Amino acid sequence: MIDKTILIVDDTVTNLDILSELLSDYDVIEATNGKDALDIVEEDDIDLILLDIMMPEMDGFEVCKKLKENVETKNIPIIFITAKTDETSIVQAYDIGGADYVTKPFLPKELLSRVKKELHIQDMMAELKLLASTDPMTKLYNRRYFSKISEHTLDLSKREKKDLSIIMLDIDKFKKVNDTYGHSVGDEVIIHLANEMRNNQRKSDISARFGGEEFVILLPNTDSEGAKIVAQKLRESVENAKIVYDGTNTLSYTISLGVSQIDLSKNQTIEDGLKESDDALYEAKETGRNKVCVR
Repeated sequence: MIDKTILIVDDTVTNLDILSELLSDYDVIEATNGKDALDIVEEDDIDLILLDIMMPEMDGFEVCKKLKENVETKNIPIIFITAKTDETSIVQAYDIGGADYVTKPFLPKELLSRVKKELHIQDMMAELKLLASTDPMTKLYNRRYFSKISEHTLDLSKREKKDLSIIMLDIDKFKKVNDTYGHSVGDEVIIHLANEMRNNQRKSDISARFGGEEFVILLPNTDSEGAKIVAQKLRESVENAKIVYDGTNTLSYTISLGVSQIDLSKNQTIEDGLKESDDALYEAKETGRNKVCVR
């Protein structure tokens, strides 16, 4: 079975049976009306919707409009499958966000090809989105995407009146690592740190590579004391680790970290938080390295 979930929406059970059999290589969910279809997409991760137009109570056009108005479902591709062949219906289907339009009776192989094409397009779009948002070496978010998602997180923290903190960190004496062991080993150190960050962060934390050996972590629903605990745990994990290079040799490295809490009562911005955590990081570097400082 192909790891994709397709929702088929049609008020005729015979049509559902035919389509389900045709798409048996996929995980298929069936709905006989628009309301059930909207409930299903709220509960399940749907990759593609095959949608009839002529249904009682809520037709396919209305279902499509509701899906496209919802930020959580607007990107699910919709292929209309209908007996309506008039030009007005076809134009309307595309205008409200349909990805494709297939008329009944359909040719099974043609429909299957269109389904495969649409799912392939979605896979390519997801890959492009991932490439645009992540750092290619570490697979953490890149600086550009961090700027975007951090603003959204800040807005959410303001609405919910929840704390928000930032950790800024970098590798101690990283130039010496490159000069001593070479840039390829330096790259291994950066990748190792990124993995340590992933292993030590909570599900809600947002980690990004800011450039070079500098990284940042955004911690929702966390005050400065909580962020300090996270930072100390990461610092200790890195300090105790060994990196193997050239097969048998090992090296160790340390990191310095700066912590700040965004003061929502003073309407501080993400940039304010980044500056304060950067100042705290500078203090950590100037007072001995391999430590956590809080602003």
